[in-house]
Amino acid sequence: MLTRKEKIAYGLGDTASNIIFQTVMLFLTFFYTDIFGISPAIVGTLFLVVRVIDAITDPLMGALTDATRTKYGSYRPYLLWLAIPFGLVSVITFTTPDLNATGKVIYAFVTYTLLMLVYTAINIPYSALGGVLSRDPSERVSIQSYRFVFGMLGGLLVSACTLPLVSWFGKGDNALGYQLTMILMSCFGVILFLFCFRFTKERVVAPQQQTLSLKAQMATLWQNGPFKILCGAAIMLLTSMVLRTTLAIYYVKYVLGEADLVTQFVTLGMIGNILGCACTQPLSKRVDKKAAYIYLQYISAAISCFAFFLSDDQLVLAFAVYFLWCFFTQMATPLLWAKMADAIDYGQWQNGHRLTGLVYASVVFFIKLGLALGGAIAGWLLAYYGYQANTELNEATKAGILTSFTLFPAIGSVLVALIMKRYILDNNTLEKINADLAQRSST
Repeated sequence: MLTRKEKIAYGLGDTASNIIFQTVMLFLTFFYTDIFGISPAIVGTLFLVVRVIDAITDPLMGALTDATRTKYGSYRPYLLWLAIPFGLVSVITFTTPDLNATGKVIYAFVTYTLLMLVYTAINIPYSALGGVLSRDPSERVSIQSYRFVFGMLGGLLVSACTLPLVSWFGKGDNALGYQLTMILMSCFGVILFLFCFRFTKERVVAPQQQTLSLKAQMATLWQNGPFKILCGAAIMLLTSMVLRTTLAIYYVKYVLGEADLVTQFVTLGMIGNILGCACTQPLSKRVDKKAAYIYLQYISAAISCFAFFLSDDQLVLAFAVYFLWCFFTQMATPLLWAKMADAIDYGQWQNGHRLTGLVYASVVFFIKLGLALGGAIAGWLLAYYGYQANTELNEATKAGILTSFTLFPAIGSVLVALIMKRYILDNNTLEKINADLAQRSST
């Protein structure tokens, strides 16, 4: 049994990660279009192009962490080594040098690419660490619940404090405000990563005879059916989630016509995220993890569709519906990450190879691909519907933002549910697999 202190320490690592992850989801598109002055179509393309690099670096990072052997373990050392570089790159991404239009695009491409590289280098070992803290499937749900509660606290910090801090630091200069805000948040994130490193411990170790090449590891991994299902669900889930969260600012500012309520809106959503993650563990004790995940996707889709029919004067209801969407959507998130550790067990049971880092790296790649697709599609849709920053929008553009914010994410949630119906690792199957693995290790 892990102590509560260790679970909190692990969760604080995700607080640090979410200072960047949630900033990218909530504010980077807006920062690029309305602060730095890059067109939304270019921003959308930027998010997608960088994923090509991730296709190479993510599996390499996963294999590297699996091969790492230090006195601190295989995954924890990266939190120590990369915390400060992660903070520095985060700051320069939200820095706006005085450049011409072409220079701005180049700067954005270079700095965003660096941000995603260092995010990969620290987040993949951090994610894999959650799979080696315990072998107990129930304990893993608890670990991931702690992770995402504290991760969403990082998101709450971002949503509640970013715009007020930008205003306070910038005093009318929003570009300076964003830079100084990221300096403050990045310093906080570095401290939290170091705390996570100090107070966690790796307990599940890969078999000593495991010496597969990267090519052989990838071939072995692709035989893992549950892993492939999780990859498909991850990309679809993140595409729809990021599309909706990216457009939340535009929805409040232009559809509801309440620009001054953006911070309150996204902050309420973060509170919903936190409460949803906190409810995952009690839910998983009463409902099979696979069934619970599917039901939650259908509920999220229904809530998102309901938001389409709200008028711009139903502010209270619009806020309540967004809170409920965040609550039920994020209740499913710890279940997805717990399933990754289960898929690793399945792979070891199937072929004797425990590819912890590579599994997390590969699923994280599809998560980041979904992150990129969601951001890219948001930018492309804004351009398609004729969005112009800081101008009065016509009704057709507002209708396009509303549709993109509500109906398109709902379709994504339904597709996630349909994909997960093919997932074979229900609770009974996992019990049999873990019993068999325990018997093998004792002989």
